[in-house]
Amino acid sequence: MKKLFLLYLLFLVSPTYAGGNQSIQSFSQAKKLLKNAVYVGHYETFYCKAIFDKDNNITLPAGFVTSTHKQRAKKLEWEHVLPAEHFGRAFTQWRDGDAECVDSKAKSFKGRKCAEKTNEEFRFMLCDMYNLYPAIGAVNAIRSNIDYNELADEKNAFGTCPFKVSKNQVEPPSYTRGAIARTYLYFDAEYPKYHMSDSTRKLMTVWDKMYPVDEWECERAKRIEALQGNENKFVKNPCMEKGLYR
Repeated sequence: MKKLFLLYLLFLVSPTYAGGNQSIQSFSQAKKLLKNAVYVGHYETFYCKAIFDKDNNITLPAGFVTSTHKQRAKKLEWEHVLPAEHFGRAFTQWRDGDAECVDSKAKSFKGRKCAEKTNEEFRFMLCDMYNLYPAIGAVNAIRSNIDYNELADEKNAFGTCPFKVSKNQVEPPSYTRGAIARTYLYFDAEYPKYHMSDSTRKLMTVWDKMYPVDEWECERAKRIEALQGNENKFVKNPCMEKGLYR
């Protein structure tokens, strides 16, 4: 009986998360590390392969067009491939707010801003560099928190950039799908607060098999592991099998 009580106390004081990012809690720090260390030598956006420089200037690829968010097309942004809203809604601070979440006008707020202010576990998830990819701002705006899928009948939403959009789904380019899948699988394995739906798991499992790791995905993961201190086994293991993770 005493042993069970001690185990219960241990459960109460233990953190609710066991893996994932345990070192970076600042979104601005994560973005700086990504730009100044992880992506050095590979300044290319995720979806559209637009080149950017250390000052966040983007050279849009030939034939890229957008009818909305035109100002954001000039900006580099760091997208959560697994949207923050998808795991954020598991936190009470996101859904309901918190006593600490009051602005200078005494107005209560909730959502990402409140969860980021008050919850350490959420900050670790928000700042996990495995989930952050460089994107043209306009593409990031359109993607928002919409689910991924395959949209055979849709046309490209941004001209030559092979990114498709429907009302409530987006189809990313084929060359991004493996990395997307292994990011989702990593989050599902490392963070108890996030749970993939059955349909999402099925899609990500298929993409993981159909689109294997390449040299850059392996190098990116290796650099993030060195900085963040934890591995993404869904990338690292197949990279090691290919001799691309030394």
